[in-house]
Amino acid sequence: MRTAFFGGSFDPPHLGHIAVARAAQQALQLDQVLFAPVGLQPLKPAGSTAPFADRVAMTQLAIAGQPHFEICTIDAPDPAHVTPNYTADTLIRLRGTLPIADQLFLLIGADSFRTLPRWHRSAEIPCLASLIVAARPNEDLSNLADHLPRGVTLNQLATPGARQHVRYLLRNPEGTQAYLYLLPNLNFEISATQLRRQIQGHPTRQAPLLAPAVLSYIHQHNLYR
Repeated sequence: MRTAFFGGSFDPPHLGHIAVARAAQQALQLDQVLFAPVGLQPLKPAGSTAPFADRVAMTQLAIAGQPHFEICTIDAPDPAHVTPNYTADTLIRLRGTLPIADQLFLLIGADSFRTLPRWHRSAEIPCLASLIVAARPNEDLSNLADHLPRGVTLNQLATPGARQHVRYLLRNPEGTQAYLYLLPNLNFEISATQLRRQIQGHPTRQAPLLAPAVLSYIHQHNLYR
């Protein structure tokens, strides 16, 4: 099995999230993509707008009927310990639930990738799961190495026949090797302003950004008022 872990606030989950996951699934022939709403992101101490249970419910609605997509609650908040969810810890726990022969990937957007050096135990993360970095059209990621944890080096590899991704080899100071896959030119630009306008029911010429079931859930539960 080739499994990608796709964590995030999903506050709310929108069609851009679906587009990114679908592109990754197709480009790398993933058997499953695990959508994992996070309890508390370390780099967002203010927390999420919607409660965790609502974000899980909305994410389930967003991926309903989508082949290869599944919900994952491994980052559910622990009432007894109000601590952030660190990706390194989550990947170690997830790895322990998978057969040893399975391949594990971490799917993140380019904006999150740029913050990677600030992540807890960031140098370990590429060794726990191969990275899949999704980039928007014309996004300059020619300086990928500048956003890697200290001591981790990067070299581009030949990818014969691969049109949907670029593959790199990562190596940490101990000599451990891992892979990074760049998915360039993904057209998933989502405007927070337009997202709010659609949630509030204002007229907009932009295509829908939320699945109808998710938008209905938001209205039924009076979220984002």
